[in-house]
Order: sequence, then structure tokens, then C-alpha cells
Amino acid sequence: MTDRSLPELRPIAFVRNDRDHLDDDDWGAIRSEIILNDDLDPELLAGLASFSHVEVVFVFHRLPEGQRTPATRHPRHNTDWPRLGLLAQRSAHHPNPIGLTICQIVAVVGRTLTVQGLDAVQGSPVLDLKPVFQEFLPSDVKQPDWVSELMQNYWSREDDRQL
Repeated sequence: MTDRSLPELRPIAFVRNDRDHLDDDDWGAIRSEIILNDDLDPELLAGLASFSHVEVVFVFHRLPEGQRTPATRHPRHNTDWPRLGLLAQRSAHHPNPIGLTICQIVAVVGRTLTVQGLDAVQGSPVLDLKPVFQEFLPSDVKQPDWVSELMQNYWSREDDRQL
């Protein structure tokens, strides 16, 4: 343990979109505005529009305070999938309720970044933004088969599944 104190994190922006429910699927059609706080210089976003994607670090702010989640569980409580530790899942119920998503950049205007496919609800605090560099992305990702089954409808839209 170190006696160095951790920096205090504060939101740099907040999410504005029409997604208010916390359901796990259908995030792909969600268009969100990430609006920088008034006390921050909009020049922080300068150059971001030249990238296709951005990583958004945000807080799952609507989780009930103090809710205890077991260290292991079946993803989405589906017993057809293996029981795993929470750190082997992309769950909102981690020890720190932090989300991380790579989103497509739609536009940057003033202090507003518009993105497609952010899986954060209306009002989510944004802690940081990072442009996606191809060199940071692994070319050889490996994952268990159940993950593709779990993610089948995560990015789809409700009307896509009705066709």
C-alpha cells in the first residue's frame, strides 16, 4: 500500500440522450450528446472530429447505492452460461461502477460531442474521453463462445429483430 492519495475524479461532461431505461440490449441506435461542463474550455475537443471513434469513460450513476453483488454470478443470470467472477464480465456491478465504451463519432460542435452506440443513459457523468488509436487495439482478441451469444442483441435495435 502506498500513502499517496488518489486524485479526486469529477465529471468533465454529462450524457444527453433519450435512453432512460437500463435494459441490456438495443444500444446500437442510441445517439448521444456528450456535453462538456461549462467550466471547461470547449477547445478540449479540438481535433477529435478527425477520428472515427472515441472511448468514453463514464459512471453507472443509477445503480442503487451500496447494492451488494456477489463476486461470482452467471452473466445476465443465465445458468446456460458459466459462473464467472465479476471482473471476467462487462457488468455495471464492478467494485467501481465505471463504464467504458468505444463509440462512433458523429459530430463535434462547440462543447458537444455527438456519438452513436454509447451504452450510457441520460444524465450519466462522463469522466474522460480518449480518441481510438488503431495501434491500441489488439488484432488477436480471444473470447469464450458464450460472449457472442450474450452480445447478439446488445447493439441491435428493437425494430431490426422484428424483421
